[in-house]
Amino acid sequence: MATKILGIDPGSRATGVAILEENNSQFSVLYCEVIRLDQTENHTERLQQIFEEVSAVIEKYKPDVCAVETPVYGVDPLAMLKLGRAQAAAILAISNQNLHAAEYYPKAVKKAITGNGNASKKQVAFMLQKLLNFPVNDLSGDATDALAVAWCHFTHLGHGKSGGASKKMHQNNRKSSWAAFIQDNPERVKEH
Repeated sequence: MATKILGIDPGSRATGVAILEENNSQFSVLYCEVIRLDQTENHTERLQQIFEEVSAVIEKYKPDVCAVETPVYGVDPLAMLKLGRAQAAAILAISNQNLHAAEYYPKAVKKAITGNGNASKKQVAFMLQKLLNFPVNDLSGDATDALAVAWCHFTHLGHGKSGGASKKMHQNNRKSSWAAFIQDNPERVKEH
């Protein structure tokens, strides 16, 4: 049975949105775009646009599960406030469709894909391209991040190769080692 996963990378100027479908361990990227908000100066109007466009994607693709990246830090408090509002607009669009939004910190997203919570965006894109056999390099950074959030949620549902959901602790508090990662991900180990 196919599972459609909505992944969102919220931003006050650009919000990445992706729909990843898994069907018998075969993956398809059904949608992967960026909601561009640069043309709208009014922050309230930007939030309305995020809400409306995320709602439209949900209505069109009917995802089974949803995940949103959670902002964790920033130098500018006002920018963080705007980012949190963008996240809230996306979550509200999800909850209005009677769906639940799982939230993941950026380090958890990177770790689910590369095994390293401090991986670069380039490393994440490289691994996503390998995992999904999809030309991620052709995507903007925000679209790639949204796809990464969808993949992270897939692994935490217990379907991914990292076995995520079988570990009941919060994804960001889990302690692990390289030995455990290698055991859970033998296909990622390169022999020299």
